[in-house]
Amino acid sequence: MFRNMVLCFLKQEVVPVYDDWEREHIMPKAFWRAMGEAGLLLVDMPEQYGTAGAEVDVCMMIQEEMAKLGFFSLASGYGIHSNIVAPYINNIATEQQKEQSLPRMASGEIVAAIAMTEPCAGSDSAGMRTSAVNDGDEYILNGSKTFITNGVHADLVIVCAKTDPSAGSKGISLFLVDTSLLEFSRGKKIEKMGSIAAIPLSCFSLICASQQMHCSARRAKASST
Repeated sequence: MFRNMVLCFLKQEVVPVYDDWEREHIMPKAFWRAMGEAGLLLVDMPEQYGTAGAEVDVCMMIQEEMAKLGFFSLASGYGIHSNIVAPYINNIATEQQKEQSLPRMASGEIVAAIAMTEPCAGSDSAGMRTSAVNDGDEYILNGSKTFITNGVHADLVIVCAKTDPSAGSKGISLFLVDTSLLEFSRGKKIEKMGSIAAIPLSCFSLICASQQMHCSARRAKASST
């Protein structure tokens, strides 16, 4: 039944406009709201955050149906938002961070992305240069990221940064960064082959301070990956 609902939504809301998105090299941000209203976002997150509380299989099914219809750009952005960023927040963020982020992600009010790849290090976490320095009640983030799917529209970004350079990959932590910060700047869109409407950003640059309660970049918890 839910699969039929997803297919109906995609055929009604996406089929008529997807070629336009590909031609214009961008998916409208307003479509995230449409997916939220249809109940397609974060379906496997706990119900207390305004979601369906379904099994992860349902989330995978939605992305699968997008891909089967050839909507690869949509499937890519959806996967980052619902299947990567949301689980990170649900599993390692504080309860306050969950309450602030997950309901708004589920409704499509905010779009999420993850910033790991760097201009000089690629996806090699050991070569990461972005740093996060503890400054009392704040963490000072300093660095640049690249190839960020959903980066054009992102309101919330999980930023991977080194908190302990001497610990290698175990010294990397995750931070929730609000992209409305004055210290946060976006680069230009990257034109690429395939998934044309899911244009990633060439670069995020940030030098920002985080505070524990009302922070520019909130520390989710140290990630021992």
